[in-house]
Formats: sequence, C-alpha cells, structure tokens
Amino acid sequence: MVEEATGAATTRPAGTFWAWARALGGLGVLAALLCWLGAGPFLDGLRLIDGRALAAAVGIGVLTTVCCAWRWSLVAGGLGVRLPLRTAVAHCYRAVFLNATLPGGVLGDVHRAVRHGRDTGDVGRGIRAVVWERAAGQVVLAAVALVVLAAFPSPVRPFLPAATALLVGGGLGAVLLARALPTAGASRWARLVRTAVVDLRAGLLAGRTWLGVVVASTVAVVGHVATFLVAARTAGSTAPLSLLVPLTLLALLAMGVPANVAGFGPREGVAAWAFGAAGLSAGEGVATAMVYGALVLVASLPGAAVLLVRRVRVPAGTV
Repeated sequence: MVEEATGAATTRPAGTFWAWARALGGLGVLAALLCWLGAGPFLDGLRLIDGRALAAAVGIGVLTTVCCAWRWSLVAGGLGVRLPLRTAVAHCYRAVFLNATLPGGVLGDVHRAVRHGRDTGDVGRGIRAVVWERAAGQVVLAAVALVVLAAFPSPVRPFLPAATALLVGGGLGAVLLARALPTAGASRWARLVRTAVVDLRAGLLAGRTWLGVVVASTVAVVGHVATFLVAARTAGSTAPLSLLVPLTLLALLAMGVPANVAGFGPREGVAAWAFGAAGLSAGEGVATAMVYGALVLVASLPGAAVLLVRRVRVPAGTV
C-alpha cells in the first residue's frame, strides 16, 4: 500500500509538470509570433469568417468525425471491446470539442479512451484502442503528406529523401527491436511486446479491418485539408491549390505535436514558416491557421451538446 501511494504521489506531479510544459510550449510559440508579427494576423482572418465558411466547416466536420468514429469502432472491435458507430460518433464529437477548448490538444482523446474502457469493463483495452486508432490516423496522414509533398513544390521538398529514409529506417528499427526483445517471460518489456503484437494482428491487420482503417483515415485527412483550404480562402489567400495543399499538410502534421493551447501553437508557427518560405507571407499563414482553429471549434460544438446531455442524464457525483 505504501508503494502504491508513493507511486501515485510521484506520478501525479510528473504528469502535472508535463501538462504545464506542453501548455507553456504552445503559449511560447504564440507569444513569439505575436512579438514577430503583431496581433494583426491573429485577428484579421477571424473578422472575415462568414456563414458560408461556418456551414462548410460544420458539414466537413460531420464527415471527418464519422470517419474517425468508424476507424475507432473498427480498431476497438478488433481488440474485443465492442463500440457501436453511433456511440463512437458521440464520443468523438465530445473529444474534438474538448481537444479544441482545453490545453494540450489531447485531453478529449484521453477522456474518450478512459470512458470507453470503463463502460466496457476493460480500461486497458479501451485506452489501447484509442492509441492505435490515433496512431493509424497519423501514419496515414504522414503517408499522404509524403506523396503530396513529393508531387508538388513545397519548402520541405529538398529534405524529403532524408525524411523518407529516416521514417523507413525508424519503422524497420522498431520492427527489429520488437523481434529482438524477449516475448516470453513476465518482464514489462516482454508483456508490452506481446500486447502490441496481439493488438496489431487483431485490432489493425485482421481481415479487412486494415482496409477500413486506411479508407476512413484517408477520407478524414481529405476533410481536414478541405477545412484548411476553406480557412485559407476565408483569410483572403489567393494562392493556387497546388501551393496551398502542401502547406496545409505541413500545418496538419504540426498539429500532432501535443504542445499547444486548445490546438493553437505549433500549427500557427509551422503555418507562418511554411507560408513565408513558399513565397507568401508569414502573416497569411498565421491568419489561415487561426481561422482553421475557429472553424474546427464551431464544427465541434455538437460535442458540447453531448457533454450537456450527459450532465443531465448522469447524477451529480457519478464518475
């Protein structure tokens, strides 16, 4: 009991420290952009948001949320924790809303992972289902980004061969490491390797699950790109799509960095750099990223309704 209490006491401060560090990282990026560009780019694009942009964002948000929910449902089913699509959609909307309003940009995903695990009586599998689902989405996003960045001009095009080699080498290294680590025994690493292998075979690669995951992830990526393009046009950008799409993917990749404030931070920093390096302007990149964040927030508002409904249905004090 003493060891458990000590472990909990030491884990909580560490978790709190990293939570604050991630939030401060996002604030640091925003502060640096404010000092560099002033408040203009942060406000100019927001003033231009109109009903058409909001309607487009909400419509695209339905598509991307359903795709993410479908992907999650497929992975969870493969891991043996049943998740109906309707329930997954509601949880995903709630997660997107929490991600868009709370520091870190991942608290909504943490919440849905734990909530689903408790609902099914297996928190571990519930958490792993979300981890694998999110990882699959990031892998597909990276693959799409590599193809598009190789096909169209972008500031990172000269570095693509090295980046591709690094990613391939990292993947092969992970496979070799997993094979080298002992799969038998009761050690922590052995259990992790066994669990990961079983999860991959059952949750992602079994039957046609992998195909559904790839299709859902690809459509979701297309939806996010479309929303960013709507944001760019709303912010006043007249750059051709052949230039905007690669820059959009760079900004979306930056959103995977969990050091932000309600999604803001690295996305704006990368957008400012990418737009400036592509011959546009850093201010245009920041304005576009800010509009994108606002559109995503509006598109996530059904998640607020899900939270309110649960507050009404669940008695006070219920976990």
